[in-house]
Amino acid sequence: MQIALFGTSADPPHQGHCAILCWLATRFDHVAVWTANNPFKAHQTDLADRFRMLELLIADLNVPPGTVQLHPELSHMRSIISIERARQKWPEAELTLVIGADLVHQLPHWYQAQEIFEAVKILVVPRPGYSLADSDFKELQRQGAVVEVAATPKQYDVSSSQYRDAEAAELPPAVRAYIEQNHLYSCPEDSREKLSVRKP
Repeated sequence: MQIALFGTSADPPHQGHCAILCWLATRFDHVAVWTANNPFKAHQTDLADRFRMLELLIADLNVPPGTVQLHPELSHMRSIISIERARQKWPEAELTLVIGADLVHQLPHWYQAQEIFEAVKILVVPRPGYSLADSDFKELQRQGAVVEVAATPKQYDVSSSQYRDAEAAELPPAVRAYIEQNHLYSCPEDSREKLSVRKP
């Protein structure tokens, strides 16, 4: 069984996440999704809200039932802990950690990076604006990582930062509704306006 591990800040989850999850569902037997607090980021919403938004996003995906599932039990700020939990849950599976191209140069410096490379394969999803340097891959391979670049039909921008700004859009309808109902994602501190979302 081949399982993709897709941890994300999901602050908020958006159409870029949808597209990648749908693509992963065609390449793996199962896609395990969770959100966690990134130690390098300041988050605007509680983890519980981000899990609920991911749950709503996944429920609307056009994929075979059960292929993409939310796994709160895998959530941890350290990827190695999430991986260890996944290994306990699926001891016989081949695990692949999915990361964005923006993280490639950081990966060798992650907490217990060597243990990560021994436990999982790495699948890099290209992103607009982020070049993939040969030197980055050579360093990963030098450390023993098995790395592949996802052959997606196009590059998906999975950054949530632009969706927290005043001109935010491209949010799945269920996520947009949740944001509006719960008054999430205020504009900068000098503004009282809510996140602006485009009506369908």
